[in-house]
Amino acid sequence: MTETNEAKRERAVLVGLTAANMPEEDRSTETSMAELEALLETAGGEAAATVLQSRPSPDPRTFIGSGKAAEIKEIIDAEKLDLALFDNELSPSQARALGEELGVRVLDRSGIILDIFAGRARSREGRLQVELAQYKYLLPRLTGMWTHLVRQTASGGSSPIGTRGPGETQLETDRRHIRRRIQKLEEELEDVRRVRGTQRRVREKNETPVVALIGYTNAGKSTLLNAMTGESIQTGDRLFDTLDTTTRRFSPDGVTEALISDTVGFIRKLPTQLVEAFKATLEELVEAEVLLHVIDVSNPDWRAQARVVESLVASLGAGSIPRIDVYNKCDRAADYPAPGKGSVAISALTGRGLDELNAKIAEVLSAGVKRVKLLIPYSRSSLLDTLHGDCVIDSLEYTDDGVRAEVRCPAAVFPRIKDFVIGGSV
Repeated sequence: MTETNEAKRERAVLVGLTAANMPEEDRSTETSMAELEALLETAGGEAAATVLQSRPSPDPRTFIGSGKAAEIKEIIDAEKLDLALFDNELSPSQARALGEELGVRVLDRSGIILDIFAGRARSREGRLQVELAQYKYLLPRLTGMWTHLVRQTASGGSSPIGTRGPGETQLETDRRHIRRRIQKLEEELEDVRRVRGTQRRVREKNETPVVALIGYTNAGKSTLLNAMTGESIQTGDRLFDTLDTTTRRFSPDGVTEALISDTVGFIRKLPTQLVEAFKATLEELVEAEVLLHVIDVSNPDWRAQARVVESLVASLGAGSIPRIDVYNKCDRAADYPAPGKGSVAISALTGRGLDELNAKIAEVLSAGVKRVKLLIPYSRSSLLDTLHGDCVIDSLEYTDDGVRAEVRCPAAVFPRIKDFVIGGSV
């Protein structure tokens, strides 16, 4: 069985372009091409050749120009390749033109990332999100998928049943079906958001803070979650090993209760459709009390990867949330910044630095908590329900003057009890 699978591994030529008029983050480099090869391997394919081209600007029709397309066609024919995989995002018309010139399937970085996600999503929510992203990616590219109908008719053949006469073409039928499916998926994901909102309100009522793990794909987030919670969630040295959000309860200092969520890894040139489709999952970031930005400092390109994550976090509206930079795999790194107030060096695999990380998390979580002494008159004894329900009570004493208490109070609750504070903070 293994031999059969190996025989079916698709072989591809990897193609990248860097142009002077392209935004720097969109240009192909040796690093991004190596990442593209890793994506191909994750999807079950194999890279047989790599072509990295420089030109003043992308060609409007074929992106790489007719001369370079002819050169790649020779490689495909000589190596009997199945696929041309582009590091840059192609327009639908460019993908169609390249497919015609190269004679093989043409896929860009967005397409292969979507393919990987489709094979990895496990939860209902994850599958809905990936399907929605795929349909949004597919819709403008449908025309090229039906060129075989045109060729068949032009060569003297008859149009397939259901595409002849004055009725709808197969293409229009598919477009209508996909638009309906997109609408249905968006409605279902809105239901998911409503459920998440309800769960969030329950958390807020119970004052359970959320710590969210973020980082570039394969930075070690799942390994860190396991180390911090004692769980044994499956991890692997593969891109996008985690797609569905995993949330677990943990205590950074043995006293404070919190939830920690592992989110999908980010990657440069992440498809726009995926950023939009995964908003429901990534909403966890916006609601978190603290973000742990896990950075694989053993990767030579870690600074660029960190910038990608920071940019995406800002675009999701989570840029102002307190963040701790977690320099992971420091035991295998030769060069990384000296840890400071907002950072810590760790090895999630060996446990090095985890105590310091937990201390920093507890410090951030406690920053929004006020420790106060209260004297509540018996005429306002109903406030005791607030203390028991929303605060941590360190001491409680019934006196002639009223109820004296020392409590740790969330900032959101403090306005309800501030009139009864005595002696300032504890």
